[in-house]
Amino acid sequence: MNLPTREESQTLLEKYIENPALRHHCEMVAAAMEAYAQNFGEDAELWYQTGLLHDLDYEKYPEEHPNKAVNELLTDYPKELKHAILAHGPSITGVEPETKMERYLFACDELSGFMHAYSLMRPNGFVGMKAGKIIKKLKDIHFAAKINRDDIEKGFALIDAEASEHIQFLIATFT
Repeated sequence: MNLPTREESQTLLEKYIENPALRHHCEMVAAAMEAYAQNFGEDAELWYQTGLLHDLDYEKYPEEHPNKAVNELLTDYPKELKHAILAHGPSITGVEPETKMERYLFACDELSGFMHAYSLMRPNGFVGMKAGKIIKKLKDIHFAAKINRDDIEKGFALIDAEASEHIQFLIATFT
């Protein structure tokens, strides 16, 4: 497998994503993916870079996301990474998440954004955050209204995890 360095991927991210919030989101998903890869004995570097680059084209090419990234911007990356990026947007690409890496990318994406929004309301961010509070906040459709709750629920199902288990793992990763 020919995987560019983490530094090269970070440079690519900075070239295509100027918005600090979107960059931060990509870095959060990368951290989550790396933590899960280490937990499962998978390729942590591949999982990290998949998370880091999953929204690479979202800011500059929102109408073509994620196809533009996979077809034009990530030509030097392994097919597993590109396929996972396609699978995180199945309603657009028609590619459903199937491999473990694809399922975890899907499960970490929307939920990480939601958890970040919730952390901004708290004086200590992720420190001391409880999974039950996140689960309760998910039911408030007015909070972080643009985040797709159906995708979050689908993510729990894709990784066959209880919501609290997955959320607690992410809290520990983001703390």
